[in-house]
Amino acid sequence: MFFRWDWLRPQLTAPIVPTLGPVHPDALSVGLFEDILRAADTGGFLPYDKDRRWGGEKDEKVLREDVVHQRGRTLIPTLMRRGRGSVKVFAYGLPDSVVDETTELAAKLAARHDVVNAKVVRPLGPETAHPRGTRIQLKDFATGPCPAPDGPVRPVTDWPAAVQETFAPFAEAMAGEGLAFLHTQMQADQCGPVLAAAIADRVVGAIGPMEVHPDAIRRPQLMPQYFAVLPHARGQGLGRLLWRAAMHWGQSHGAAYQLLQTEVGGPSDTLCLSEGLISLGFSHTTHV
Repeated sequence: MFFRWDWLRPQLTAPIVPTLGPVHPDALSVGLFEDILRAADTGGFLPYDKDRRWGGEKDEKVLREDVVHQRGRTLIPTLMRRGRGSVKVFAYGLPDSVVDETTELAAKLAARHDVVNAKVVRPLGPETAHPRGTRIQLKDFATGPCPAPDGPVRPVTDWPAAVQETFAPFAEAMAGEGLAFLHTQMQADQCGPVLAAAIADRVVGAIGPMEVHPDAIRRPQLMPQYFAVLPHARGQGLGRLLWRAAMHWGQSHGAAYQLLQTEVGGPSDTLCLSEGLISLGFSHTTHV
């Protein structure tokens, strides 16, 4: 066993794991971190990796020979070759001085592997004052019912054909939010249902795909979705309707929870906080 849980556990200020992203706090274990090291050797997906549903090969892997694991700090670097390449070093440890060491390691590894981007990822606890970056939020479906919202939201395939045809231009307009990729998966019938909001017979918002898969401890998790509303259609409550429709779908299909990542202070962050989600901490990324 590589990791010592008595060293690592106090450093986990937020439940985020390299190559996997946010996980449920109950799933955090030394075994989870050992699994990401083993996956680095095989190049494959872990059974509970959320990216596994897209097929292909796992692009991000841990640089296990460069992991630093000591009492008080753990630095875990990962490498991605997609595009111009990226090294990310996850900095676990309470002293702020860990960031300086992590920055130096990220720059060194980026040069060694001839990639353009070097980043430091710092998990921070929910009590962090003046947080920046990404907030990790938990929707626990056991806390109460998620009724279906009353509004112009339904699965894309339930809309009339003329409305369905407007999904393609909507997806292209929101390509920056991942909707063009999602549309490609839909056309290939390689993902779960997608919920869409339409006004005047045109799709103006969507959330999906809707899928439930077991996590590392076999608990059913509503998987992350792509979520977007056209700029001109915002401010009408459609984002909230879409989100509530997604939560209703997840609860009615047996999900125990969902984890969401929202940009601190952004519209989705404000929406989730207003809906009573639990803040589990933050992930702050710095470009070196």
